[in-house]
Amino acid sequence: MGPMLLAFALAVLAWMLVLGDLARRHRPAWHWYLTGYPLTACRVVFTWRKVALLNDLAVSRRPPRGLLGDLMVKGDPLRPVAPRVSFPRATRMGLTVTVRLHAGQTPATYMAAADALMHAWKVHAVRVTSPERGLVLLTATATDPLERPGLATAPAELLSALIGALESGGAWVMNLRLVPHWLIAGATRSGKSTLLARLITQLAPQPVALVGIDCKGGMELGLFAGRLSALATCRREAVAILSALVVDMQDRMSACRAAGVRSIWELPDTLRPVPVVVIVDEIAELYLSDGTRESKAEADQCSTLLLRLAQLGAALGVHLVVAGQRVGSDLGPGVTALRAQLGGRICHRVNDPGTAEMTLGDLNKDAVAVAQAITAEERGVAVCTGRDGGWSRARSHLTPTEEAVATARKHAAMTPDLPALGRGLAALEGDDK
Repeated sequence: MGPMLLAFALAVLAWMLVLGDLARRHRPAWHWYLTGYPLTACRVVFTWRKVALLNDLAVSRRPPRGLLGDLMVKGDPLRPVAPRVSFPRATRMGLTVTVRLHAGQTPATYMAAADALMHAWKVHAVRVTSPERGLVLLTATATDPLERPGLATAPAELLSALIGALESGGAWVMNLRLVPHWLIAGATRSGKSTLLARLITQLAPQPVALVGIDCKGGMELGLFAGRLSALATCRREAVAILSALVVDMQDRMSACRAAGVRSIWELPDTLRPVPVVVIVDEIAELYLSDGTRESKAEADQCSTLLLRLAQLGAALGVHLVVAGQRVGSDLGPGVTALRAQLGGRICHRVNDPGTAEMTLGDLNKDAVAVAQAITAEERGVAVCTGRDGGWSRARSHLTPTEEAVATARKHAAMTPDLPALGRGLAALEGDDK
């Protein structure tokens, strides 16, 4: 009977291992809740005091003293006290722990200890945030959710694009109604062009006008020319298109003023002009000058026109998505002024710290450090900002170029005609003749 029971127990154990492996691969969330979370929660509970002591998270309290007649009586010796923590709460692929800070402590100490917590708890990463004064929220993720990101679902909205997945497992959405203008930075082969292609495929089926500015001869955005209402392939064409957009924006202001409203979204559907999304690939090409008077004048015009669109376009349905390999103050004061108007930020792997600082530094210093840690193997991974002012690591959905081009061609018939753009380009052709 003994050998039979042993064989049965081994068979059951083998089946449990097989089922556990299948669940881990095909139902990772189930595997985490049933196996990963209980083990990790135990590690958090049993290692917290030791980790707190080793990483200067504990505070030594002064021993109590009392008087007994004329004698000073000392209390117990100094004993370090670890901060109080909540029991770990499970999330979809991780857990959260709330820590109540000792008097005088700051979240910076916990940010410095994040790597130590990650190793002690045997998780992929630990993020530190402070939801309110006196509290720190430690968010641990069991595995890298961006290694094989599934494309989450999101409600279809006008001017909203489902880009990929957030590190939290949620949908990464660029909603231009909520955040009207965006700055995207990324080195070559970091995933910046893939993200732009994904954005165009998401906006192509929507009743919006897409305008491209690609001063590298249109090598990138020219692939989607059939769905673009206009495409500038050099800086001179960019000046003409941006000038025409400013004129169109003034017409929209007049329509709002006549109707007594402050935004085109308050106009009746029959009177509302079509929204416009201007996509600029490689912003540096618009700002760099070769020193000649004509080149400098064009660069200054581009700087002024882009800034006007960014300052006034949100309420008038004109949106900017500006991308570049390098975004730095060395391009001129106009870039810094433009950046201040671009509330949405996305930073892929970059070649210089200045670009990461320029993209995210005015919003969150911690996000800059995380962006600089993105490796060349993590194509498509970026640090993005949210509408709540926070930030997250995210990864864009890989959209093959052939698929993006096919989608643009499929919806080419939806390309709106913007009269102001037509007049601006016609005037440019007339000058050439």
